[in-house]
Amino acid sequence: MNPQSRERVVVSVGGSLIVPDQIDTDFLSSLRALVLERIEKGFSFAIVTGGGKTCRHYQAAARKIMDVSKIDLDWIGINTNCMHAEFLRILFGQVAAPAIVKDFSRPLLTDYPVVLVGADAPGHSSDFDAVMVAKLMGAKCLVNLSNIDYAYTADPKMDPSAEKIEKISWTNFRKLIPAEWDPGLSAPFDPIAAREAEALCLEVAIMNGAHLDRFASYLDGKPFVGTVVS
Repeated sequence: MNPQSRERVVVSVGGSLIVPDQIDTDFLSSLRALVLERIEKGFSFAIVTGGGKTCRHYQAAARKIMDVSKIDLDWIGINTNCMHAEFLRILFGQVAAPAIVKDFSRPLLTDYPVVLVGADAPGHSSDFDAVMVAKLMGAKCLVNLSNIDYAYTADPKMDPSAEKIEKISWTNFRKLIPAEWDPGLSAPFDPIAAREAEALCLEVAIMNGAHLDRFASYLDGKPFVGTVVS
């Protein structure tokens, strides 16, 4: 199959799935198997990794020792993301491009069916990087694998009346999240990334990555447990 004819999917993998407390080898093995299976069916993937708890542990330690700027906290996140991306690049072996992507200023063209994506600069999150990669690849959908089943109308841990969202427009979704990005922000999607995704008419599916059968169902166009923003 011509690599350019493959169906392109961008996948944002939350760092807390990669390292919830210790490196989750079961999750990573299952993700690898699913991606390799779907490559055989004509898909290609750009995988963007987050920093998760690993990043937040380093950020918290830095804050405990000294007064740390937002930019320096962001650099901790950037390098954590890149470390996770390098790790997954190694796990995917020969089907993965030999270097992780950090430059989002030019079109992303590759014959490899898997590309691992790091981070390039302070001021945004792995969500934003994933949206930029979708733009560079011409991908129409982005799958956000996190540790939540749905996006909600509010934080369900703080607001018992919060309702799960199965489908929502970008206009209404952006009303539910903060207007600005902040390092370590806990939200279903980065506000800056949400603005860019809306401008691109990009469909974003948010789901719990611990249940990869849901990811498979989404790729097959079947109903799944999660949220679709479009």
